[in-house]
Amino acid sequence: MSEFQASNFKKENGGAPDLLGSTELTSPYFFVPPSGDTASRPQSCAAGTLRFNTDIGTLEVYKGDNIGWVQIQRRESQYLGGGTGSNTGTGTRGLFYAGQNPGEVDTIDFITIPTLGNATDFGNATDTRDEVMCCASRIRGVGGGGYDAGTDDKIDFVTFSSTGNATDFGNLSVGRYSTAGMGDDVRGIFSGGHNGSSFQDVIDYITIAQSGNAIDFGNLAAANYQPAACSSSTRGIIGGGADPNATNRIQFVTIRTTGNTTDFGDLTVSRRGLSSSSNATRGLFYAGLSNTNTIEFITLTTAGNASDFGDLTYTTQEGAACASSTRGIFGGGNPNVNTINFVEIATTGNASDFGDLTQARKRLGGCSNGHGGL
Repeated sequence: MSEFQASNFKKENGGAPDLLGSTELTSPYFFVPPSGDTASRPQSCAAGTLRFNTDIGTLEVYKGDNIGWVQIQRRESQYLGGGTGSNTGTGTRGLFYAGQNPGEVDTIDFITIPTLGNATDFGNATDTRDEVMCCASRIRGVGGGGYDAGTDDKIDFVTFSSTGNATDFGNLSVGRYSTAGMGDDVRGIFSGGHNGSSFQDVIDYITIAQSGNAIDFGNLAAANYQPAACSSSTRGIIGGGADPNATNRIQFVTIRTTGNTTDFGDLTVSRRGLSSSSNATRGLFYAGLSNTNTIEFITLTTAGNASDFGDLTYTTQEGAACASSTRGIFGGGNPNVNTINFVEIATTGNASDFGDLTQARKRLGGCSNGHGGL
């Protein structure tokens, strides 16, 4: 990657300014940074190094060897426009990923979280599977693991701002289903699950912008099947599940480190097959086995027990959740339903109807480009 030089600074009608000491750019000058695809990223360089990634269409900055490359992005609702392309999003998008009805499906559909209404077809996962769990950056939604006539270690992804079929990302360190997905704008984390013969305590992670196989992160406090997870910008929170019986345990990890979980507190009700989503400060846990409509919440920065939030409009388990900075969304569930509910995260109270999924189903995954980890 070339160093910055005078030729990188351009004028609308040609020419370049003199670079003497610090340079203040005023109109009509603009800066053209070095560019290249993901594979050509330098693996180690000075913190603060800036480049344009041509694979994902965004600026990125190197934040040191412990963190690596981080995308510089704005939320979809804040795109300024310009150029010849178009942005299809008008706000935070939520995805509902794969699932079962009655067999495994590859359906992906989406909603625009600020706008009530039915979900719209987005595309298809790379194969049919259920019990897939998701994480997301502002750019990518990622589905990991699942079950399709056997345990699946597949990871695939879509780009939020467009629609279309998923692309292969890599593989989990251990093939399993019913994991819990969470993360921030850089890292996605998959925890727990079932490998087809036993419950798992595995936690592994990916760098969301870089396709590749998952890497070992640490371990849960106990092997856990069907937990749920949400995140702040620093913490990943895992709640509930079965280890081996339904548990009310809440535990957490620090996303940008590696290591085993730490105790956080307890849910109000022990259960598995629940779902979770969050904004920057509150995490919500929805529904669960055996068919409950319970919603409860935690304050992500403060360890402690969950509190009652309200109720969904229906009783269910094995649904999916996502969130914007203000709304928590829950959809689908067992038995197969197409209902989508929402709550306003900053308050407490019962859920309201949002719309319907394109296909009634259970054991689906959910994520958004506006969740609390971003």
